Amino acid sequence: MNLAFKRTTCRVLVASLLTLSFHTAQAGLIGADRAAPATSPGSDRALVLGTLDRAEVAAQLQAAGVDPRAARERVATMTDREVHVLAQDIQNAPAGAISGWGWVAVILIAGLIWYYAIRK
Repeated sequence: MNLAFKRTTCRVLVASLLTLSFHTAQAGLIGADRAAPATSPGSDRALVLGTLDRAEVAAQLQAAGVDPRAARERVATMTDREVHVLAQDIQNAPAGAISGWGWVAVILIAGLIWYYAIRK
């Protein structure tokens, strides 16, 4: 039984390697405008103002004691360079973070894995 399982596994692996490895890659030159498109100050400002329009951002601003309208007015008075830096920060920020309950779940799952897999 063990030998038959090994043979079947090897055959499946060989077949999958043969069928999946025939993809070819093509390389070519692209223009500088496609490699790093320049952002206009208007698009950066629209990104920042669009972010301020989101309900969860407005809720977080209010929780911090900042009026969302005052934040929009502040963005309107910022220079193009400041708006560009802020837009880059928004685009490079992590998408989400783990909450307190998330950490509890991770620790609980790690504890269960340790208890059932390693301890026994």
